[in-house]
Amino acid sequence: MDSNKVNRWLTLGANIGVLIGIILLIVELDQTRDMMSAQIRNELARSSQDLLGIAVADQDLADLLFRAETDESLLPAESWRVGTWDQMVFRYWENVHYQYRQGLYDESEFLAHREAMLDVLVENRRLYSFWCKDRLIFSAPFMEYMDNLLDGPDC
Repeated sequence: MDSNKVNRWLTLGANIGVLIGIILLIVELDQTRDMMSAQIRNELARSSQDLLGIAVADQDLADLLFRAETDESLLPAESWRVGTWDQMVFRYWENVHYQYRQGLYDESEFLAHREAMLDVLVENRRLYSFWCKDRLIFSAPFMEYMDNLLDGPDC
């Protein structure tokens, strides 16, 4: 009888230990998710700052983008450079959208990005034209999202 009682207590203790381990694992996973979200937020903010910083720091690029936006004629290499810039902008936006879809980017942060994307596209005919011309090079979920955001691009 004593052996049976001891076995029950040992089993109960082991079960409690497993339960505590599962609870600690859940807490650790939650902390890891929070940390990952913070890292994603930081990385996206840094990427945005890098893009803006490039255009501000590089006077030639700023002049080139302004000339492209005002429909001045560009040399072939300049057109390529502007197109590459435009693709960088959309790749950044695609990354933001991907992180959001994966649950790693906060809803309110993403909605702010959405408004910023709309503002940029409304003010920048060149980027809108780039989207119309090259939208198929992006992922299907992002393409669908952008098309819906723009109420179906009028290309």
